[in-house]
Amino acid sequence: MTEPDAGATTMPRYRREPMPSWVPRAIVMFLVGVAALGVLRWLVGRLQDLLVILLVSLFLSFAIEPAVNWLEARGIRRGLGTFLTFVGLAVAMGVFSFFMGRLLVEQVADLIDRMPEYIEQVQDWANRTFELELEADELIAEFQEGGRAQEIATQMAGNIFEISSRILGTVFNLLTILLFTFYLVADGPRLRRALCSALRPDLQREVLKVWEIAIAKTGGYIYSRALLATISALFHWAAFEIAEVPYSLPLALWVGVMSQFIPVVGTYLAGALPLVIGLLHDPLTAVWVVGIVVVYQQIENYLLLPRVSAHTMQLHAAVAFGAVIAGSAILGVVGALLALPVAATVQAFVSTYLSRHDVVESALTQQAAARPGLLERFRRT
Repeated sequence: MTEPDAGATTMPRYRREPMPSWVPRAIVMFLVGVAALGVLRWLVGRLQDLLVILLVSLFLSFAIEPAVNWLEARGIRRGLGTFLTFVGLAVAMGVFSFFMGRLLVEQVADLIDRMPEYIEQVQDWANRTFELELEADELIAEFQEGGRAQEIATQMAGNIFEISSRILGTVFNLLTILLFTFYLVADGPRLRRALCSALRPDLQREVLKVWEIAIAKTGGYIYSRALLATISALFHWAAFEIAEVPYSLPLALWVGVMSQFIPVVGTYLAGALPLVIGLLHDPLTAVWVVGIVVVYQQIENYLLLPRVSAHTMQLHAAVAFGAVIAGSAILGVVGALLALPVAATVQAFVSTYLSRHDVVESALTQQAAARPGLLERFRRT
């Protein structure tokens, strides 16, 4: 039996360290967290419609509460004031929907009736300009009595009434949102007392401050837009009547609402419909429409908007447009409608809690009027 070589190295034996006591707890907590996230995701998926309803109701309550507070300060009970505010909003939306639906139906029918005349005008212009021999008799016959265009127009009219019925059904489905909104406004003080009773006094002050900012900014933004929309509608109604633009009242309502509640592109969408109808009526009428829209935009930008926005929050156009895109990507149409009041509220929070400091003087921070010109800078160098 040979003895081990004294010069040979022996492999060290490592002793296995026991697992730290916190590792099993961390694994269990991780698995519990993953399971909780899965359950939360399942719940959010199942309750998505309810959560959207609650979110819409909350911001509607922010927008309505200033009007209810104003009525309550004048001796009207809070529940009755909330009901009267709802009635006023319903009447305004009903009037707008009625006139726009009537305009759509009548204008489609008028377009179908006058289409043969338009086709003949295009045909004569093309033949004179390009020396062609176009014959559009068959196409014109489709728009005359017995043609397929008349059938399409009849189907469209029927579809319009069908769509109106669906919209009416959707209005009834919105009763849930109105019910939540009613209780959030009518029982607002009681609800806030119940929430604050579970918090420390310092947290209560913060919650009430945030709630007050949301009501003030959301309501102020909505009411300023509504005031500008009313002024715009009245101005365009009078101007369209003087210029003999067809359907002056529906078009004025369209311009007022679209230009104020749709950011950035709202002005162009508002002027596009009166322009198209003016072109169908008379090219000179279209010129008058463009002039009226441009003149009013100058009056609003330089006279009305600064005075109205001095008492409310004015969103930058890029911020408003980006908010609408983000809101529509998250919640679709509902998110696009809520984007502006949400953006106004968030901007109010940031301006309230964000500390401001003196800006370092630099060429990048100077206004264009105070910035030296290129020739002056060249002379200095």
